[in-house]
Amino acid sequence: MLERIVDAVEHRTPEGIAAAISRLIRSGSLGAGDRLPTVRDVASTLGVSPATVSNAWQALSGVGLITSRGRAGSYVLQAATPWMPPHFGELAGSHVTARLDLSTGTPDPSLLPDLSHALTKVPTRADTASYLSSPVLPGLEKHLRASWPYPVASLTIVDGALDAISRALETLVRFGDRVVVENPTFPPFLDLLETFGAERLPVDVDEQGMLPRQLADALALGPVAVILQPRAHNPTGISMGAARARELARVLRAHDHLCDPVVIEDDHSGEISSSPAHSLGTWLPHRTLHVRSFAKSHGPDLRIAALGGPEALIDRIVARRLLGPGWTSRMLQTILYELLTAPTSVDTVHDARRIYQARQRLLSEALVEQGLPHEPSDGINTWLPVADEKAAILTLAASGIRVAAGSSFVAAAPVPDARPPQFLRVTAGRVVDDFDAVAALLAAAARAE
Repeated sequence: MLERIVDAVEHRTPEGIAAAISRLIRSGSLGAGDRLPTVRDVASTLGVSPATVSNAWQALSGVGLITSRGRAGSYVLQAATPWMPPHFGELAGSHVTARLDLSTGTPDPSLLPDLSHALTKVPTRADTASYLSSPVLPGLEKHLRASWPYPVASLTIVDGALDAISRALETLVRFGDRVVVENPTFPPFLDLLETFGAERLPVDVDEQGMLPRQLADALALGPVAVILQPRAHNPTGISMGAARARELARVLRAHDHLCDPVVIEDDHSGEISSSPAHSLGTWLPHRTLHVRSFAKSHGPDLRIAALGGPEALIDRIVARRLLGPGWTSRMLQTILYELLTAPTSVDTVHDARRIYQARQRLLSEALVEQGLPHEPSDGINTWLPVADEKAAILTLAASGIRVAAGSSFVAAAPVPDARPPQFLRVTAGRVVDDFDAVAALLAAAARAE
């Protein structure tokens, strides 16, 4: 093993040594449970100081690839969480501890509304007529329709955004079908498409969203669906403007003679997004499924989202769910309705939106001060270009900061003999202070090679 490690090291720095071992672990050359050579043995063979190797070990431990067992030595950890789908699992990092975890893509718990008042509105006994009742509480449906970005024909409640998208794909996609996705995109979308045996057609994004010309090229291949994120795009934090939404709808209409794909919009951060809601459903209501999740604004553990679209499609999804979970608990729907209408929780979410926007601005300004061009993002995530992804992650890990690897979000297939652009996804919404210090560490990592 010592010889394999030494042969893999290209640069005899802490970052170079850690990167070499990371490659060996991810390629399978080093497996979970393997005991690494001692720091002294590696240092002696490489001709570097033990401190250099020790710093490499610390960085590897920081990103969850190895663990130290004291005098028993250092061991390779399992790189992914076994029960998670592969693309989703790349984001898990269950072995990692960090003083500042900016990898999660999850909201700040302190900015979520208090559930105490909403819980008092839950019935003391569960409804026994639920099997035959409407799947959506009338008051909640009325409230959601009033805030929907376009007049929607039908609306239902599901168990989170991914449940909505999974149900939509289950209804639309058959093995071998093609589906357009943004590049980069949210990794679980890729897991879903692989589960359904669908071929993904990646379309790049710019600061306004999906590129119309590339979408036109993809439509020539006859996809059955288009998945996009209209606001606070994960991972980049961009939001789609009205002009881009209108142009994408025009492109879709212009290709009606070739295909008629359903547009699936994942508005996962709607209530905390600082951008207005724009939907292709404004122009294409008969073929748009719009998802609004409340995980980022009101709490992931509520497991609740709204799904609106054409009546025929929503009816098929509702009917299919009746043969599985049945419906989303009306007790949870009661809690959501209270959170969406009670003045105190409405004010809390409004404040959260303002605070996230301020945090994005402060971090962006601090990055610019460090010499990195950057624009404030929407929602809680931002997309940071770096010279080398692995070196950047290891450099930050050595400082106790964890981020998400940009490569996990890439939907496009690798180009042979071409090095793709390198990025990190940073959950900027979890930076609460020390913006200058965090930006300095991010900037140093961005330049690391």
